[in-house]
Amino acid sequence: MRKKLQQTIKPLLKTFLALVLVLALALGHADGALAARSGGRIGGGSFRVPSSRTYTPRTYAPPGGGGYYPGGGFGGGFGGGFGFPFLIPFWGIGGGFGGIFTILIFLAIANFLLQTFRRVSSGETGEADYSSNSPVSVTRLQVGLLAQARELQNELNHIAETADTNTPEGRAEVLQEASLALLRHPEYFVYAGGGTQQASLNSAESQFNRLSLAERSKFSEETLSNVNNQLKAALAKDALPPAGELDNPTRLFTEGPGEYIIVTLLAATLGKFEIPTAINSADDLRQALRQIGSIPSEKLLAIEVLWTPQAENDTLTSDDVLANYPDLRLV
Repeated sequence: MRKKLQQTIKPLLKTFLALVLVLALALGHADGALAARSGGRIGGGSFRVPSSRTYTPRTYAPPGGGGYYPGGGFGGGFGGGFGFPFLIPFWGIGGGFGGIFTILIFLAIANFLLQTFRRVSSGETGEADYSSNSPVSVTRLQVGLLAQARELQNELNHIAETADTNTPEGRAEVLQEASLALLRHPEYFVYAGGGTQQASLNSAESQFNRLSLAERSKFSEETLSNVNNQLKAALAKDALPPAGELDNPTRLFTEGPGEYIIVTLLAATLGKFEIPTAINSADDLRQALRQIGSIPSEKLLAIEVLWTPQAENDTLTSDDVLANYPDLRLV
């Protein structure tokens, strides 16, 4: 009787132990998947007050050899000089001489006023109007895509490996190329979010750094970065094995209910700049990407482009997205 009972229990015990082993392996890989959030980062910039530009007023000379000097008067062929208090019609001096002289004076004044108006209209003032209280816009735009957009990861990797992040022109190109890379994959758009915060120049850097650190803290490791032309690359320690090795009954546990890519664009710009606070559709997202990608280099103080996962075999599940990016909305 005992022998028969042992023969009956033994297969059941083997089956139970096998199930326990499978579950242990599955849960172990699942923890690895949640931890394996590799990240990429491209950035650079400076929040120092730009050096002031100086403007030297031009001199304008009316025909006849005389020279007009703002605030000084006229000299040259007339011997001495006449200041602004004497800019009155000289009718009757030397016959018709007074009328011609008066016309030349007013032509010079008109020319001076016209040039001044043009400089003011084009923003060429005597000194650049940058100071520690200058307004700065700090903008964050996030895009969540289906993981099938693996091409996007390759494009971002290429930008990181080749970008010049040490110059304003290079940083503007990074922002433009990253925006274009996202715009080329609208069929994979799932989530979006973002907004703009206003700050003064002396407090904008800390605001920008807070946003950057908040995003970087969501990565287990930065496996590729190019910040101020310092290129660094590392293998993701907790990356999942190649897809072929996951073709087994525990695959659903290791990959979770879905895979995504999250890309974050950060930009600090001089002056007023704003993207929509509510991005409710793919059209809204495309418009926001065009806006942030077209910021001119002379207005751009600092940028960062961050994305996860960066490692080829890494995965970001829907649970990861819900836990770490609760502000994103479906588009």
